[in-house]
Amino acid sequence: MALSSLILVCLVFVLAGFTKGIIGLGLPTIAMGLLAVVLPPAEAAALLVLPSLVTNVWQMVDGPHLRRLLRRLWPLNVGVCLGTWLGAALLAGIGGRHGGLALGLSLVAYALSGLAALRLVVPRAAEPVLGPVTGAVTGGITAATGVFVVPAVPYLQAIGLQKDELVQALGLSFTVSTVALAVALAGADAFAPGLVLPSLLAVVVSLAGMRLGQAVRARLQPRAFRLCFFVGLLALGAYLALRGLG
Repeated sequence: MALSSLILVCLVFVLAGFTKGIIGLGLPTIAMGLLAVVLPPAEAAALLVLPSLVTNVWQMVDGPHLRRLLRRLWPLNVGVCLGTWLGAALLAGIGGRHGGLALGLSLVAYALSGLAALRLVVPRAAEPVLGPVTGAVTGGITAATGVFVVPAVPYLQAIGLQKDELVQALGLSFTVSTVALAVALAGADAFAPGLVLPSLLAVVVSLAGMRLGQAVRARLQPRAFRLCFFVGLLALGAYLALRGLG
């Protein structure tokens, strides 16, 4: 990879890590969108696997709620794996134009509903049914676009998690999605030796950006965090939708 491309990769992952540190998501979404300027979608998805996995594992274990979240969210995460692998078998690769547009519009709609205080609620008794369905749909979108935000994020918000629980639950869900995506990409021979160095550099700069974002998040009040969360989703969704229209 040329030096100019390596510099671009580092800048992209600093920004993506910083966003993830603040709102708990955004690394694959930002990385896929920006890296697609210089890389094929499948190569961009392969490049983000390692930094996404490392930052998601960090986010997943950074808190006291993991054991409880594992017990509560396993139906969602099983659905994510099955949906990703089935979608990879049925779809023609990662990062289609219409998939990005649909994902962007979904994010915009969810962010606007959140900013308008239209709170979705999933009863605890419905989680064993809605969890696997939500996970399977999220997995299908992951297979089509390389990112794994909807409908998992609206679902996790709707089951009533608190700020730190939500961020840790996002880390758990995204870790599972990253592993499932990596398995699908490996099956398509998308990993190449030339991606090793860029991936390692991306890990380092992503962690640095994420730590800075976490420091900012720690100083936010719950109301400010909620506003930041939904504004971040709105920006990510609008960006993806505009790229899909281009």
